[in-house]
Amino acid sequence: MPRWESDAQGRLERAALELFEKQGFERTSVAQIARAAGLTERSFYRYFPDKREVLFAGRELEAHLVAQVEAADPDLAPFETLLAALGTADEIFRPREFLLRRATVIAANPALAERDLIKLADIADALTRALERRSVEPGQARFIIDVAIAISRRATSRWLADPDATFSELVAQAAAELGEAVTPPAPTVR
Repeated sequence: MPRWESDAQGRLERAALELFEKQGFERTSVAQIARAAGLTERSFYRYFPDKREVLFAGRELEAHLVAQVEAADPDLAPFETLLAALGTADEIFRPREFLLRRATVIAANPALAERDLIKLADIADALTRALERRSVEPGQARFIIDVAIAISRRATSRWLADPDATFSELVAQAAAELGEAVTPPAPTVR
């Protein structure tokens, strides 16, 4: 690919993913990724601080979710605010095939799995601060975020497996399942 071709960051991400799949994360170098994308190592470092970050680039999801929380109706309960925000996350998700392949690469490498957890913690911290700005007590905000992240993980795995389902439906379904799991059964009438 010529160096002047647009979407250098996307090309680097796709090249890295292909190389990670073919030869493994540990055996892939930044030079190989840059070369496969038709770029230089210097260009790689303009977009990413290291090769792990090529799979975790940007803060688009974090920024999107925080903006959704901040724009939500002030009368919504904090948990409902988060569920509504999460239900819009697929608006900025990368293509499903890319995410499936990325998940496989991450699962095969402990350093990448650790980085995935760190990124998730960063999103949780940003969302906690967003809820605090809506006058939610910090401990309660973090508790709500932790529950919402569990719902999001369940919805995301289902969304990746079912191309016909919408993400917002799956978020609502996972939240309903949680509600059923923690609600005591109705007393039996004799």
